[in-house]
Amino acid sequence: MQIALFILIILIASILQTSTGFGFSILATPFLLLIFEPAQAIQINIILSLFISIALFMKIRQDIDQLILRRLVLGSVVGLPIGLAIFLIIDMDQLKLGIGLLILALTILLLLRFRIQRSRSRDLLAGCISGALTTNIGMPGPPLLLYFSGTDTGKAKLRGTTLAFYLFAYVVSLVMQVVFAGTDRTIWISSGLAIPLVFIGMYLGQLLFHHISQRAFQIFTYVILFFTGAYLIIEYVRGL
Repeated sequence: MQIALFILIILIASILQTSTGFGFSILATPFLLLIFEPAQAIQINIILSLFISIALFMKIRQDIDQLILRRLVLGSVVGLPIGLAIFLIIDMDQLKLGIGLLILALTILLLLRFRIQRSRSRDLLAGCISGALTTNIGMPGPPLLLYFSGTDTGKAKLRGTTLAFYLFAYVVSLVMQVVFAGTDRTIWISSGLAIPLVFIGMYLGQLLFHHISQRAFQIFTYVILFFTGAYLIIEYVRGL
């Protein structure tokens, strides 16, 4: 049962990551926490997300907004160590609840058509928060999704810029996780076994990206976010 769940999680999350630029960590992390220990789940997510970002980089490099990318990276330099410090001291059940509440809050803001004007300081802040969530829960997508959606960024630029940012954030996060939280064989064996599934998901995701409208893209995003956030909160309540 766990093997089938693992296959399903990786396949669907890979499709979402390739077609949207953010879906892997948002979908994979909560459900990987049901199968693995927190440190294992987060590191598997980081490894596979990094693999996808590297594999897609040549395809999406023309969609990258270089100015925003530089600011996001600069902001994440501050956020990455903060997120790791929180990861090392926080209770894991509370972490799951926090993830669920964060995702639901993000979904509500998107549904309310949250709007914000881009600025240098806001670019930096988005990078800082995203960096913190990368080392903390392996999930840099939510703040970037909210920020880019709030500034009406097109789906191509959203996908390209976030995937490029992940190349930096995931590499640094993985190194920091391994050094300070440790690692084990289960993480690397599971990640290696998942790579063929990632390739299949990437292929299907590329097909989906070229056949999905901006409106359908947004609706699909809301459904995934709401389902994931609600599921995590329900799991926390059931464990009380």
